[in-house]
Amino acid sequence: MIAFDLRCAGQHVFEAWFASSAAYEEQRASGLLMCPVCGDGDIAKAVMAPNVAAKGNRAAATAPPAVAIKQVMAAIAAEQAKALESSQWVGMAFADQARAMHLGDTPPASIHGQTTRDEARALIDEGVPVAPLLVPVVPPEARN
Repeated sequence: MIAFDLRCAGQHVFEAWFASSAAYEEQRASGLLMCPVCGDGDIAKAVMAPNVAAKGNRAAATAPPAVAIKQVMAAIAAEQAKALESSQWVGMAFADQARAMHLGDTPPASIHGQTTRDEARALIDEGVPVAPLLVPVVPPEARN
């Protein structure tokens, strides 16, 4: 079986299956083809992209985009979790503690927590080195 994209004089494009190219030509010449949208019998092959299969040695190496994205996100989450093992959760006190460390009022430490968007912008404007976490973190008090 072979599939062709066909087009009528009204520019409707549709797909049809034939036993062979010769079968298509035979049905077209006999006037057996009609547009399913408008019923026009003036049918011709439409331009279509070829369906070329991947080489046998490359099929396994190419993962679908959704699978690849999930794998990348899982890797990012794992690296972030590893980095946070040596960081202290400070909750909503994050902005105050980050600012205090930046000003030298408290010793530097690795911390993570929550802050509002406005507080985060203020920290950045003040030159406090902060960065958002790429993967959301569940606060310790919210875990089961």
